[in-house]
Amino acid sequence: MNKLLLSGNEALAYGAYEAGLQVACAYPGTPSTEILETLAKFKDLDVQWSVNEKVAFEVALGAAVGGVRSLFACKHVGLNVAMDPLMTASYTGIQAGFVVIVCDDPGMHSSQNEQDTRWVSIYAKLPLLEPSSPREAMEYVKEAFKISERYDTPVLLRMTTRISHTKEDVKCGERKVPEQPVFEKRIRKYVMVPGNAYARHILVEKRLKKLKSLSERT
Repeated sequence: MNKLLLSGNEALAYGAYEAGLQVACAYPGTPSTEILETLAKFKDLDVQWSVNEKVAFEVALGAAVGGVRSLFACKHVGLNVAMDPLMTASYTGIQAGFVVIVCDDPGMHSSQNEQDTRWVSIYAKLPLLEPSSPREAMEYVKEAFKISERYDTPVLLRMTTRISHTKEDVKCGERKVPEQPVFEKRIRKYVMVPGNAYARHILVEKRLKKLKSLSERT
């Protein structure tokens, strides 16, 4: 086990890699850019800069539905561009773990406005984790993949400028890639026409109660 001096964003990348990440997509924007830059150093990953956040989100979501662990990363204003697929992904769920990393910018150090992604988790009915240090970023992203697969949901992971760019000694371990599930063509789960969406909405509400119970126990 190696100990490295990592920023919060770098720790996220290393943690996701160790958790068996296979596909990562993003659109660059401070304070999130270093996440994908760090992941690009691992040659056994599919890492893509996309033309915008919506495209990046949909590529990563498609990978998760197809059965491989994936992540999407953006800054807070970038999430606005990806809101359409995000809201629907809350209903469809996933097959392999899908983590949505959003770096907020309190104080507007490099942004045109302030936004708080915690509100997004409420109205999208998605779980959200918020690390307070690079070490926690490493551990939380690993846990996010587990929660995603256990509860069939995308998981939001909120960073802020200071946590993204703070550096700390972080212990790095071995990469473990979970067994890839076989893709199943499930129309009622993944095609959100109104009839299917109504049934999925009921499952989303049940999932939310389970996630609340998880939060209260941990």
